[in-house]
Amino acid sequence: MLMAVTAIIAGLVLLVWSADKFVDGAAATAKHLGMPALLIGMVIIGFGTSAPELAVSAMAASDGNPGLALGNAYGSNITNIALIVGLTALIAPIAVHSQVLRKELPLLFVLSLIAGSQLIDGELSRLDGWILLAVFGVVMGWSIFQGIRGKDDVLVGETEEELAAHPMPLKTAILWLIAGLALLLVSSRILVWGAVTVAQSLGISDLIIGLTVVAVGTSLPELAAALASVKKNEHDLILGNILGSGIFNTLAVVGLAATIHPLAVDMEVLYRDWSVMTALTALLFLMGYGLIRPKGRINRLEGGILLASYVGYTAYLVSTVLR
Repeated sequence: MLMAVTAIIAGLVLLVWSADKFVDGAAATAKHLGMPALLIGMVIIGFGTSAPELAVSAMAASDGNPGLALGNAYGSNITNIALIVGLTALIAPIAVHSQVLRKELPLLFVLSLIAGSQLIDGELSRLDGWILLAVFGVVMGWSIFQGIRGKDDVLVGETEEELAAHPMPLKTAILWLIAGLALLLVSSRILVWGAVTVAQSLGISDLIIGLTVVAVGTSLPELAAALASVKKNEHDLILGNILGSGIFNTLAVVGLAATIHPLAVDMEVLYRDWSVMTALTALLFLMGYGLIRPKGRINRLEGGILLASYVGYTAYLVSTVLR
């Protein structure tokens, strides 16, 4: 048991560190290859921060732990929106200027509805997984199109400032890209083993472990990026990371896990976890799009509502374990 807990802590620390190096290396490599700044911000940074979720869920699925795979993906989305956006907005209200992000907000909500429709039959089959990956391919194509044509978007300036703050030679960038990816795989293996062992020892479902401990741990790159962006007043980069991560988790992470091993889905995932994730996504859409108040500004009150939602949801999960 002690070894398993140590594995979780060590796995999370190594996972977060390697993910950071992987994203830095990938972004710097893309910059050296002449990729547009908006494309780097949307695809490399936005999706890249979800590399831990992808690695962990793929490992969990290959080991036959569907609850951990699905809980990690949906739990990360809930953590990103409720905990990270909520906490960030409490520190400094988030203004949404980017037109690209205003398109991604409703997109993430629609993708959540598509994901929910696949859970109704109680299983995520390989076909479901391939459908999610195909939709992800379409979204990636749209992101690339937006990245090429959106030269005047606010997100461009914020991404360029972020890249300029961390200059890296091409050889170093490629080294961190490869090393970061390798360490991601190693650390995710350690984390999955520790999480499953603890869950089995305590008689807790791997779904709950995935929704809480693992989801928070794999969301640490997004939290670190958000807090760093607050200091630099890069509001759109904050939401860009969260939305990119949400799209990646919903489509690529769950899709890849299902193609590796079909996932049996308990109905509580649909009624509880997916419902909470979708409701929070809708709430973020209303806040960020300016439908609750003009100018699309997520203020401290709204941040407090998101954070309170996360506390309430987590408290409910804990109560189900203690019954």
